[in-house]
Amino acid sequence: MTVTATLYNQSAADAARPSRRSALPETVRRIVVVGGGSAGWMAALTLARSLIEQGVEITVVESPAVGIIGVGEGSTPWLRGFFDGLGIEESEWMPECHATYKCGIAFEGWSTKPKFERYFHPFASMLDNLTMTQFVHNTDARVNGADVYAHPDRFFIASRLAAKHLAPKPAEHFPFDIWHGYHFDSVLLGQFLHRCALERGVRYLSAHVTHANLDERGAIASLGTREGPTIAGDLFVDCTGFAGLLITQALKTPYVSFAENLFNDAAIAMPTPIGDTVPSETVSTALKHGWAWKIPLTQRFGNGYVYSTQFCTPDEAERELREHLGLLDSDTPARHLKMKIGRVTKHWNKNCVAVGLSQGFIEPLEATALLFIQQTAATFVDFLEQGDLGEAAHERFNAQVNEHFEGTRDYIVTHYKTNSRTDTEYWRANAANLNLSEPLRQLLSLWMSGRGIAPPVRQQVLGKGYPVFSWYSIMAGMGIFPDSAALRAPKGKEGLYRMTDIDNLLERSAQNYRDHREVLADIPPRRRSDSLQVYFW
Repeated sequence: MTVTATLYNQSAADAARPSRRSALPETVRRIVVVGGGSAGWMAALTLARSLIEQGVEITVVESPAVGIIGVGEGSTPWLRGFFDGLGIEESEWMPECHATYKCGIAFEGWSTKPKFERYFHPFASMLDNLTMTQFVHNTDARVNGADVYAHPDRFFIASRLAAKHLAPKPAEHFPFDIWHGYHFDSVLLGQFLHRCALERGVRYLSAHVTHANLDERGAIASLGTREGPTIAGDLFVDCTGFAGLLITQALKTPYVSFAENLFNDAAIAMPTPIGDTVPSETVSTALKHGWAWKIPLTQRFGNGYVYSTQFCTPDEAERELREHLGLLDSDTPARHLKMKIGRVTKHWNKNCVAVGLSQGFIEPLEATALLFIQQTAATFVDFLEQGDLGEAAHERFNAQVNEHFEGTRDYIVTHYKTNSRTDTEYWRANAANLNLSEPLRQLLSLWMSGRGIAPPVRQQVLGKGYPVFSWYSIMAGMGIFPDSAALRAPKGKEGLYRMTDIDNLLERSAQNYRDHREVLADIPPRRRSDSLQVYFW
């Protein structure tokens, strides 16, 4: 079986695609986005890109009294696509947001199995075409008992770059682009997007929305404000965070909790200084009752602890985080946050679309919050331009977004289900948790049977939302293999590949990438390959 990383040039495809005549209904002339922050301004920019030139008025109403949560300060590679679509260079926004490059996420201490105590979940690269087949081959062989090397870190260039603190930006002569993510200050990102939206014609109103006025059909007719004026609109976008002022409070949309699947419901955030070396990875370290993040920005490290209040108090969690960071005697303030894990049943209900925390949240382990914002807003624009705002369109939209939530939830749950820690009740309860979706049960069963999960994941029958290399990285990285004492010598083609060949290829390739901080000081312009998106099939 051959598994390759296929590249798709989104920019070229957009240029080649025939222009579609928009069927935007004449009844959609005013769209009101309630709430700012990353969700509100990203949604506004996505709407503005397609709709302002069609005469649609887009207004963001933001309360001056509500702050930005900013629990996570990392992204998936899809944020690149967002800025590319707006024509914004990295050199324009990254310095303003203290942003750094992200090659992937390192997981430390989630597994206690010898030689699998740490693994790296990489972002994809064209170069992975040359090593992905070997990784899947060796992993399947080891699951079936062969003593072959199958830890993911030695198979991907992204993990090699992160280990060396290199940026995922190759030299001009080197053709292998890496589909990287970012770390950033979320408050500064919101401010940058705010300015960008105003420059592109989005209107802004500073006001505190107190309630929604419904019409005879139960849809939102207008918004009431503390300041007095009533704000009318045709469509409303709820970006009011966990409060869900429109989607939940006004429209009474039911909510599906993921508490039985994912136990964490709180977080603590604290900054620490950063030195001369800037890592190019997020680090997720398992602690007693959850996990700690460490995210490098140009000016500081963003740190935090995501934990479950079922198993420890906020004070106990803060003490553990301070001890982890060496700040027990420090007066550095800690910010405590509550998390609501789950989703609404209808992200598009009547004439309201929920975007961001108002639509749902899956804890920040894989930094998917901005991805949900992007995809929800972009999908909504697609539906608007098709001109179908009927009930059937609502159902298709909601089914698509819900499937994205379910698939992401399953991938996050897998981190906890496959942990091998036994030091606290928290980790034992996660490993014993049987509240798994049927697709996840099937995927785990298929893996344990040794039949390979690549075909159903590649076809998105199982493991929806994540590519083959992600699922193989987590399962192999956590050491979900037979005990090493039970392994046998490889037979036939099981030992086909030599790790020295892969090591030599990746080591030579890594020499074409520069020190992370050095690249940040002089962010290179986008080159043609930078618009390439990488998919594993």
